[in-house]
Amino acid sequence: MEKLNWPIITLFVGICSCTGSDHSLVPIKGTWKLLSATVVTDKDSVTTDYSKGTSMIKIINDSHFAFLRHDENTPKDSSHHFDAGGGRYTLKGNAYTEYLDFYANRNWEGNTFNFQVTILNDTLVQKGTEKVESEGINREIIERYVRVQ
Repeated sequence: MEKLNWPIITLFVGICSCTGSDHSLVPIKGTWKLLSATVVTDKDSVTTDYSKGTSMIKIINDSHFAFLRHDENTPKDSSHHFDAGGGRYTLKGNAYTEYLDFYANRNWEGNTFNFQVTILNDTLVQKGTEKVESEGINREIIERYVRVQ
């Protein structure tokens, strides 16, 4: 039996494991369509169905995320609502952290949001806390997305 070259094996394993984020374990990269969002404030819980009337997608690449949301039925007046934001993110195991660098409401910019993510087949569930002191917001959110093919 040949003797293993441990220094080369150790170097190879070390190179393969040196990444800033653990993107390979959770296949989060891609385009995701929001299906529903549950917001829990104190003891109140409100779930919004995003499959009717409003459309939102989140796009995640190697280092950044962006989200875009708009009303599907364009009103005849100026009340048409469009929302967008994005920034950097990190992913370590199931710990997903968004750094909101850009947002329509500047009071949200510069905030960090920590979530736990799970992916089962084509469904992404993102759960965590949104806390924006300047807006008086401190709530738990649970968002369910489906992968866009």
